[in-house]
Formats: sequence, C-alpha cells, structure tokens
Amino acid sequence: MKTLRPKARLGLLLATLAWAVAVRGATWQVEVVHRFGGAPLNMGECVHTDAAGDVLSVTRLDYLLSRFALAADGREVVLPEQVAFVSTGAGRTRFTLRDVPAGSFSRFRFRVGPTPDQNHRDPAAIPAGDALNPTVNGLHWGWQGGFVSMALEGRWREAEATLGGYSYHLATDALAIEVEVPLRSDGGADQNLRLTLDVAKIFAEPHPIRIADGAGSTHSRAGDPLAVKLGENIARAFRAELVAVAAPVDPAAAPGTREVAAGATPYRLKVSRTFPRPSLPKDNPLTEEGVALGRRLFNDTSLSVNGTQSCASCHQATAAFTDPGRRSSVGAEGTAGTRNTMPLANLAWQTSFFWDGRASSLREQVLMPVTNPVEMHESLTNVVRKLERAAQGPAFVAAFGTPDITADRVARALEQYLLTLTSHGSKFDRVLAGTAVFDAQEQQGFELFHTEHDPRRGLAGADCFHCHGGPLFSDFAFHNNGLDAKGGAKDLGRRLATGDRADTAKFKTPSLRDVALTAPYMHDGRFATLEEAVAHYCTGVRRSGTLDPNLAKHPDGGIALGAADQAALVAFLRTLTGLGKSTDPTSITRTP
Repeated sequence: MKTLRPKARLGLLLATLAWAVAVRGATWQVEVVHRFGGAPLNMGECVHTDAAGDVLSVTRLDYLLSRFALAADGREVVLPEQVAFVSTGAGRTRFTLRDVPAGSFSRFRFRVGPTPDQNHRDPAAIPAGDALNPTVNGLHWGWQGGFVSMALEGRWREAEATLGGYSYHLATDALAIEVEVPLRSDGGADQNLRLTLDVAKIFAEPHPIRIADGAGSTHSRAGDPLAVKLGENIARAFRAELVAVAAPVDPAAAPGTREVAAGATPYRLKVSRTFPRPSLPKDNPLTEEGVALGRRLFNDTSLSVNGTQSCASCHQATAAFTDPGRRSSVGAEGTAGTRNTMPLANLAWQTSFFWDGRASSLREQVLMPVTNPVEMHESLTNVVRKLERAAQGPAFVAAFGTPDITADRVARALEQYLLTLTSHGSKFDRVLAGTAVFDAQEQQGFELFHTEHDPRRGLAGADCFHCHGGPLFSDFAFHNNGLDAKGGAKDLGRRLATGDRADTAKFKTPSLRDVALTAPYMHDGRFATLEEAVAHYCTGVRRSGTLDPNLAKHPDGGIALGAADQAALVAFLRTLTGLGKSTDPTSITRTP
C-alpha cells in the first residue's frame, strides 16, 4: 500500500470535507402559513365564506408532506427521504428540510400525504417523535391500514338556523396529491421558505364544493368523486416563496437535569407489538428503583392532608385505575369533585392530562391532585417533611443517588410508575394476532365501530373510529360530543384551560381499552352503563356551536342505530378488557 506524504494527506482530507459539504447540501427552515382567501385562517369560528356562499369554520387541518424535490429544465432532484407533519390546531407549522442541493431550480415539488412505501410501513416500528409516528400525527387509519394525507374538518351554515359539520379525510395510494409550485432557487445556501396554503381554494378551484349538496363528508373510498375533486383542489392551493427574514424556528426542547442513581437498573417497558413507539422522558429514564419508589408513593396516604387518602384510593387497579361506581371521587376531607376519575393505563402515549388537558406532562400532573383543596389538599412542603420523617431516604438513594427528598423527585418517581401502566392483551388483541375469534355479535360490533355512516354511499356504520381509532382506541384530542345543548354551560371543559371560546365543552377523548371496567362514563359520569353511553350517540347528541364536525354532519340526535346494533357495539367494547394481560409484548429498554 502506498503511503501518502503529509501534504497529500491534508489535500485529500480537505477534498473529502468539501465533497461532504456539497453532498450534505443546505438547510431550509420552512414556515407554513394558512389563509382563507385574503385573510388569515381563523380556527374554530364560523367566519369564512366559501365560493358557494356558505359560512364555515375550520376546526381541524392536519396533514403530512413528503417527497420534497426541486426541478428545472426537465430534471428533478429529490431530497433525501423527509416527512413533515403540519397541524394548525396544535400550532405545528414549522419544519426543516435538510440536504437541499446546490443548483439553479425553478419549481418546488412535494406530495400531500406519505409516499406508497411510507404509507404501508408498520406503524408500530416508526421511531418515537418521527412525523410518521401515529402518536405524533393522529392520522393513521388504524386497523384499516395506511395514513390520512389530510384531515380537514369544521362546521358550516347555510343560514342562521342551519349549523352542520363537514369532515374530509383524504387518503389511499390511489389519491396522489402532487403539488408543484414556482420557486426560483440559486445556489446551495441555507434558506428560509414560506409555504402558504389557501383553504378557500380547497372549496373552490378548479372544482367548486357545495357542502349543502351532500358534499359534507369523504373518507376516500374507491369511486368517491368528492375525494378526487378535493385532492385536485388541494394540489392547486399552495404557493411558495423564499424569504429574506429567517422564519422563527421552535427550538428543540432542552433536556432537563437527569437524576439517576449510578447503580440503578433500567426498567424494561413491555408494550404490545401493535402499539406505536412511545416518547419517554429523556431526563427521567425508567429504572426498576424509580418505578418501585413511584409505586410506593402512589399508595402512600401521607400524601394527603390527613393521612386518609392515597392516589390509589381514587385510582383502583381492579377498575383500570378508576374510582368504580362514582360519578366523581370524594377528596380526603369529604368534598366531592366535579369530574369523573380518568383511567391511568397507556399514559406513555399521551401528551396532555386531565379532562381539559391543563397539564402537559405527567410530572406536572401528578402533584396537582396532591395540592388541590378538593382532593388531597396537602402542601408539597408537608409531603416532603412527612416522607423525611418516615425514613424514606434509602428509597430515594436507590432511585436518584442521594437521600434528598424533593417535590420534583416525588413527581419523577410517580411519573416513572405511571408510565409503566399499560393495557393490552385483550380478546381484541388475540383476535388481531389470530389466536382467538370474535363471536357473531362481537364481529358485527367491530364492523360498526370501524365503518363510517354515509347513507349516500351505502355505508351504515357507527363512526366511532374517528375519535377512538387505532390500537390505543383514542386520538387523545379534545371534542364536544354533544352532551349538552348550547355548549354545556355546567362545565366549559377545555375552554377553562385555554380561554378559547372555540374550546367550549370540549373534553379529552378517553381510551376505550378496559372501558367495561371504568363505569360510569363521560367527564361527569352521567351514564352508569356502556349501554347508556352508546345510546347517547344514537339519540342524545345535542347541537351547539362547538359540536364536533364528525357528529354535526349526522342528523339531530345522532346515528339512529337499532337495538341489535347498539348491543353489538357494547359486545365489541367488552373485548377491549386486558389490563396487565399482555400475551405477545415487545420489550423496550431505555437505559439511563
């Protein structure tokens, strides 16, 4: 082998670095702006008028973008595989494109929705935090397979007396929404790109959409011309421009301080093979010692003001960690709460907590009931003193490395324990794995649950999957499900947390796993049985200004299912019980 002289080696190194930089390409910071005609898109309010003269709102606009490319003079350069998820409601309107090549280009291309290859990937194998992870985007069809390319939902009115809903879910490989817009780009420098989506054009160009003429819903089934028209409209609704001023980019969340004992044992979290990968806290890795401490604290009555109540008092393991039979729990001093106790399983896949979502992390959530005067009514200072007097220091040493007891460490330990509570291994999961079969009634309920209700297209389902789809049986979003007319004056729901009128009477969608164990139902526990809860969606849905579009698009009262269909739905829901009965888990290890 020939030996290179130092100057030759240096020259080769510099050439290699130059090649690497050229291959790496530039970085574009992309900002997506949403408009309706000449005005900014106003989410939630019926203030936009479409080309047909209908006044409408947009309550959901979520979509995936993929296959980014630059083109000029008959040539096309496709960027290395990148996918972006955009959600107007969540304020997720910025993303980064990397490895943008140098050169002179005149067109910018991308696809609304995933590529066919991406669309057929195993959703459970997609990394946590990835734009295609179903927990991140909420756009996976679940058991029907594939992703929704764009979900556009809202309310509309033809006159003051008419207030309905529309729901457009564009999907399938056959509906390829390819976008090409003019964009002049020279050189390989880092740039700032602004994409603008004009939602008014989705209703107008080149195909006018008249919601009142039966065009209020599509799920992109074969032969649905509305989906094709919407797809062609979407392809023409974007424009792009490079901007001189840098688009602000949300900084990556800086990891907090990690407190882990040097000898702590990593905890192996076992989850179903069908579940998406969870995004676990990087600054609080699960350990055997931390989980054990959290379990002890969860059952410790000293966390309450008078030593009579623990977390487990209102979250009983035998009832899927709810308070069975109670519409609302009673606090340590005998005061009744106003909302039903939520189940605690599968919290690792959730990003907001409580019925109104006022807590954005488990670590924030777990201490709120401790200090709430209606619940445990204790100060964090007193909690720490009690634990110190009880000589709990060694358990904190094992979990965190020192005997110091702090409110933050109490929260970390509780967070670790709660993240391990998973529910899977139900009869439903065994049917999915091919080791069990539904009986005739359960099969009927399964089909009703996962079928939309659209009589115009010969579909007579129950539409449950819109809010309760996927392996976790919840989108964990916030919806007004029509419990009360005029928005539910008794409890403003999500609005209490956000202050937004558009969130009036919206509550977090609970998972339906173990639902047979968690009675009574709804945020206020008004329905004592599953049968009553199912019947609500058939005859009890009340209209209001924030009623979810997927309910508002149906007749007054709901979908009028007969007694046999309602019983079939209940039978299917009972197959979802499986807390702690995992039969085919995948072990996920997060090392400290």
